[in-house]
Amino acid sequence: MTDSASTVPKAMATRQANPPAAPLTISAHDREVLRMLAAQVAELTTRPIEQDKRDLWYAHNALEPTRPVIFCDPENGWREIFPADQLTCEGELARGWEFGLRKEVFWGTQMGDDRPVDPYLNVPHVYTETDWGMSDTRIGGERGGAYTWDAPLRTYDDLDRLRFPEITIDEPATQRQLALAEETFGDLLTVRLKTSWWWTMGMTWTLIRLRGLSQVMYDLVDHPDELHRVMAFLRDGHMARLDYLEQSNLLSLNNDGTYVGSGGFGWTHELPQPDFDGRVRTTDMWGFAESQETVGVSPEMFAEFIFPYQLPLLERFGLTCYGCCEPINARWHIIKKVSNLRRASVSPWADCAAMAENLGDRYVYSMKPNPSDLAMDTFDDDRVRKNLRHALDTTRHCRVEVIMKDCHTIGRDLQRVIRWTRIAREEAEAL
Repeated sequence: MTDSASTVPKAMATRQANPPAAPLTISAHDREVLRMLAAQVAELTTRPIEQDKRDLWYAHNALEPTRPVIFCDPENGWREIFPADQLTCEGELARGWEFGLRKEVFWGTQMGDDRPVDPYLNVPHVYTETDWGMSDTRIGGERGGAYTWDAPLRTYDDLDRLRFPEITIDEPATQRQLALAEETFGDLLTVRLKTSWWWTMGMTWTLIRLRGLSQVMYDLVDHPDELHRVMAFLRDGHMARLDYLEQSNLLSLNNDGTYVGSGGFGWTHELPQPDFDGRVRTTDMWGFAESQETVGVSPEMFAEFIFPYQLPLLERFGLTCYGCCEPINARWHIIKKVSNLRRASVSPWADCAAMAENLGDRYVYSMKPNPSDLAMDTFDDDRVRKNLRHALDTTRHCRVEVIMKDCHTIGRDLQRVIRWTRIAREEAEAL
């Protein structure tokens, strides 16, 4: 990992992880639109209710008893709430900022959940990152749809082709983008250089992209030694990446309104560590891992081939989250070995009652209602209410957050997320 592009091996393909928007300019028209939206966001942030929401998350993440906390993220459904042809900015960079600001205004004025509106405009680093020495070829996947891929690690004889990814920061482009944001928003919102460098430390997504999902299932039996070698390499590569980000002072605290894990926010007074001196380390942050791709793997095989490689990565962080869409109840006896675990995902396919007993008041119970409720031909208020009431009754002694996410469509009806949030809030407040 380096800040000099000349050191990237020719055998490694470079992908634009966060490429610069071109051109890095804002027209007078786009500036007017953006400042109008930023002013709305700035006004929303001054409401006392925003601090009330933050205080709720602080208490919740500290495992204090609160009512269930509600968060709704339409994800792909945002494209139906704000279709591309309804955005009014013309420049690429401006349209990205416009989309984000419109989401903030919607959250603050219509959604009705517990997500605070914060007075920040985050600008990420402009950078490129090499692959693992080989890359897959994706087939399909347009606009968030399904896709398949041609996995490049066809034989374990090619293991020596694997390389750790390398990050190259484009410092001039980063500073130009930061200065442009400051010029556009600086008197309205606090502009911050803040990059989300990863989502998960799970590694199994990378594994199947390299080897193929079906082939990994065979490898568990046919090539166990080689599979261990790949997982060890991925672990070491992730470790090296974290080392580089730490040493280069590229990390940012996520103990605030940063989305952490597979749902929920990072507000906590337990981070950063007491010896924090302004230079962010992984131990000052929330971490996260999951292994959705191995949902069909037995707990014993998960314990042998996956978890031992995730654990040392998770132990680098101050607090951690585990799980996403995979039901983790059958693996809980393994996952609970993570000493700094605070938040556990309980997916629509998990055993809700078993996880309520497992988690109790010792972890955050991150409840994930089925997003299909927002995708059906019609929105069934009674069904949503009945399911939420049952789940909340089952978990009434837990520290619960109700997270609606993984929405691929909301039926082109923005009222569905508003109605779902209202029902969830009513049921949470009725406990």
